Amino acid sequence: MEKAKVYYTNFRAKIGEGLPTKLKRLIKEAGIGDIDMDGKFVAVKMHFGELGNLSFLRPNYARAVVDVVKELGGVPFLTDCNTLYPGSRKNAIEHLYCAWENGFTPLTVGCPVIIGDGLKGTDDIDVPVEGGEYIEKAKIGRAVMDADVFISLSHFKGHEATGFGGAIKNIGMGCGSRAGKKDQHSNGQPSIDQEACRGCRACMRECANNGLSFNEETRKMSVNTADCVGCGRCIGACNFDAIAFNDSAATKDLNCRMAEYTKAVVQGRPNFHISLIVDVSPNCDCHAENDVPILPNIGMFASFDPLALDQACVDACLKAAPLPGSQLAEAMAREDFCDRHDHFENTTPNSEYKTCLAHAEKIGLGTREYEIIVVK
Repeated sequence: MEKAKVYYTNFRAKIGEGLPTKLKRLIKEAGIGDIDMDGKFVAVKMHFGELGNLSFLRPNYARAVVDVVKELGGVPFLTDCNTLYPGSRKNAIEHLYCAWENGFTPLTVGCPVIIGDGLKGTDDIDVPVEGGEYIEKAKIGRAVMDADVFISLSHFKGHEATGFGGAIKNIGMGCGSRAGKKDQHSNGQPSIDQEACRGCRACMRECANNGLSFNEETRKMSVNTADCVGCGRCIGACNFDAIAFNDSAATKDLNCRMAEYTKAVVQGRPNFHISLIVDVSPNCDCHAENDVPILPNIGMFASFDPLALDQACVDACLKAAPLPGSQLAEAMAREDFCDRHDHFENTTPNSEYKTCLAHAEKIGLGTREYEIIVVK
């Protein structure tokens, strides 16, 4: 397979040209106009941010993409699917209120906002995965699959389980219905170090599936293995490193399933992908808060290949210097710090992303070989 083209521009803005306009130029240079959108329904998949989180992409960027789609004759809508965990996006009503409060309204983004898997997260379609080794049929939100053209707009940042969240995470996990998300998370369960557990119950507030049990006598938490789906939210909630997956297979399976779900979404129809490395928080935008960025703002990237896009973004991040006062900088300053020579794994040692990229290439989602084309 020949190298994929990944287009890049930085966040420098000339007088008279704001960043949304620069994003429009980037995606036009990257060839989005080659897609026949005339009269076609175009799904623009993005994350609307959890309430309390301020690191998600601003609606202005979504509006820029929507405007270009309209120029090309497309009929765009912004979309995301409901979450598996407690929060502000677990059903379509709450999800829409959250999106509106975070600035994603038809007035601000120029198109409707549609929750992809319906009111309760049950409106999905079984989509066969060509070449899948873990997933035979992916459960994808119906509105996502009904679209004629698919575009992903991703906030590239850290993630407490998958190392980073980029195009593949945004598409594979984000387009899965609630059943699809459980399907991806269901292999592997964490364990809790009883000595390290403080009994604060922060992890329990993040669990959507009765996967944790609190002992009132010992004031310790344990995993309810009958109900735990292995989603990893509890790991990100624990400030005392008391929770970890029992082995790397759990994260590996999650990564591979996520790659296969991504292929289910994009295979067989025109697709295009955009990632912005900005406000690189250590954890997912699904959190109801965001920590300070671990890395500086790097730029905007676009490609027809979601895998090449993720690889290019990872490589750009690994070349950047950690920001002082961040979770990454604090981890590197500890006496027991073990350098993994990777900013994302140094930030969250239990995380891992390389198996996702390798499996995505294996199943034909795209290539990790790319060339950067700079747009000034």
